[in-house]
Amino acid sequence: MLQFLKYVLATIVGLIVFSIVSLFIIIGIAAAVGSSKDETTLKDNSVLKLDLNHSIVENVSDDENPFKDLGGAFMDNNESIGMVQIREALKRAAVDSHIKGIYLQAHYPQAGYAQLEEIRNALLDFKKSGKFIYSYGESFTEKGYYVTSVSDKIYLNPAGGMDFNGISAEVSFYKGALDKLDIKPVVFRVGEYKSAVEPYLRENMSDANKQQYSLLLNSINNHIFEQIAKSRNIDVATLKKVADELIAYKPKGALASKLVTDVGYYDEFEADFKKKLKKETEDKIDFVGLSKFLKAESAIPFNDSQNKIAVIVGEGAIIGAKADKGNIGSDDWVAELRKAREDKKVKAIVLRIDSPGGSSLASDVMWREVELTRKVKPVIASMADYAASGGYYMAMAADTIVAEPTTITGSIGIFAQFFNFENFLKNKLGITNDRVNTNAHSDFPTVTREMTDFEKDWFQRSVDAGYETFTSKAAKGRKMTIEKLKSLAGGHVWSGIEAKANGLVDVLGGLDDAIKIAAKKAKLKDGDYKAKFYPQPKSFIEEIFEKKEEEAQAKIMKAQFGELAPYVKQIQDLKAREGLMTLMPEVIEFK
Repeated sequence: MLQFLKYVLATIVGLIVFSIVSLFIIIGIAAAVGSSKDETTLKDNSVLKLDLNHSIVENVSDDENPFKDLGGAFMDNNESIGMVQIREALKRAAVDSHIKGIYLQAHYPQAGYAQLEEIRNALLDFKKSGKFIYSYGESFTEKGYYVTSVSDKIYLNPAGGMDFNGISAEVSFYKGALDKLDIKPVVFRVGEYKSAVEPYLRENMSDANKQQYSLLLNSINNHIFEQIAKSRNIDVATLKKVADELIAYKPKGALASKLVTDVGYYDEFEADFKKKLKKETEDKIDFVGLSKFLKAESAIPFNDSQNKIAVIVGEGAIIGAKADKGNIGSDDWVAELRKAREDKKVKAIVLRIDSPGGSSLASDVMWREVELTRKVKPVIASMADYAASGGYYMAMAADTIVAEPTTITGSIGIFAQFFNFENFLKNKLGITNDRVNTNAHSDFPTVTREMTDFEKDWFQRSVDAGYETFTSKAAKGRKMTIEKLKSLAGGHVWSGIEAKANGLVDVLGGLDDAIKIAAKKAKLKDGDYKAKFYPQPKSFIEEIFEKKEEEAQAKIMKAQFGELAPYVKQIQDLKAREGLMTLMPEVIEFK
C-alpha cells in the first residue's frame, strides 16, 4: 500500500511539474507564432475551403491551437469545429466580394443528421448569392454525401466509392457478459418503449423497440432522400433503387445515377476549378480556411445593438449537478440561465439542446429554472441531433420548441437501474462483504447484496411517481391533456417530423429559426439584436490541462488496478447509470 501511495504521489507531482514547464513552453511558442492571431487579408478571386471532416460541436473557442500550422506533433487530428463558426462563415462568405465560391470537403463529417441538416441549409442559403460550391472526395459516407449533395460540381475519385445504402442503427447487448461476470442488473421502468435498460436484460431488441426504431429510421431516411432528390433533380424512387442495389458504391454507378457530376482525380478537379475561376493552368487557387476567413474583416456591417438573444448551449448527457467534459451539469447550466434571466440586455433566451438525457433529478432542476425564466422573458428551445428524455425535459417548458426534421426527440419515460455485484465480487475476485445495520434498510441501496421485495416495491413506486411527474409537466408545457401526452410517451422516440405532427414540437427548423422566433416574441426588429452564446467554450490552454488531468486519472487507476483497470472503468460506467434516469434507449449511431 505504501509503495502504491508513493507511486501515485510521484505521478501527481511529476504531472504538476510537467504541466508548469509545458505551460511556459506553450506561452513561448505561442508568442513566436502569434502571427496566427493577425487579421487575414483576403485576395480577390478567393475560395472558402470548408473542411467538415472533423468532430462538429456547437461552439469552439476563438483561441485556436497556435501551433497547428507547424504540423507534425503539433497537429490535432481530432480538432473540433463549431456550428456557430460554420454558420457565421457561410453568411459572411455569401456577401464578401473576395469569395467566389466554396470548396466543400465533407467525406466523413462526425455529426448527426440534424446538425448536418443545418449546415446543408446554410449552404443552400449561400448558393442564393449566385456563388458556386465544388466538392471532391475519394469516398463519401452517407452523412458526408447528404451535405455534399447541394454542390454544383461533385467529383468522385475513380478508385473511390460512396456509402449510399440507407441508414441502420445497431444496438449492443451485454446480458451475456453480465451473466458470465455474475453481475445482476436490477431494473425498474415505466413505458413499453423505455428500452434503455434492454441491453442489460436481453440479447436482442424487443418487438416494441424494433418497431419504434423502424418508424424513426424510415422517417429520417425518407426525409434525407427527399432532400437529396430535390438537390440532384432525381426522383425518390430512383434513389431508393440506387440504395437497394448498391449502385453508387462504384464511381461509375454514382455517375450514372447522377449522384455525382464527374469521376476524376484531384488534378482533374483542380483544373476544372481553375477554369471556373478563369485562372491559367500554372496559377494557384487562393484557398482560405474557416478559421483564417473568420479573422478577415467582415463584409457584414457591425451590429452595435445592445439588445441580446442569449443562446444557452446544453450539449451531452445530463450527469448531475456538476458537468465533466462533453456533458451537462445542472448547476452550471442553471447558473448560465439565471444570469441571462437577470441580464436586462438579454431580451429573450434560446435553449440550444443536444442531449439524449440522463439524471432525472438534474433534468427536473433545469426544468424548474426554465419555468421561472419564461415568466420573465421569452424562452425558445432549439433541438439539435438529440433532445430526448431528459433532453426533452429541458425543452418542454419553453414557449416554442423548434426541431430539425431529423432531430431525435421524445422518449418521455423514466427508469431506475442498479447492479448487484455480490456474486461477481465473491466468485470472480474472492471478495465478500458483511454488515451491521441500525435499521431495516440502513445500507439501502447497495451493490453488494440482493434487494428485498420491500425495497424493489419502493423503487418501482418511486419510478411510477417520477413518470407521473414527467408526463404531467410535459402535458402542461405542451398544453395537452394528460391522456393525449401519455399516448405519445411510454419512452417512445420520435423524429422531428413525427414530433411536429403529434404536437411534441411546434416548428421544424434550425437555430437561426429559433433565434428569429425569440426576437419576434421579444418584439425586436431585424438588425436590432445580436445572438450571444453561453457558456464560453474552453480555451486552448484549458483544453490542454483538461487532457493532462484525464491522463493523470488514467495513470492512477492503472497503478491501483493494473490489468484490471479497463474492467473497473466499465463497472464505474455502469454504476454511473444507477438511480432514477430520464435517458433515451441508446445514443443511436447511424450506419
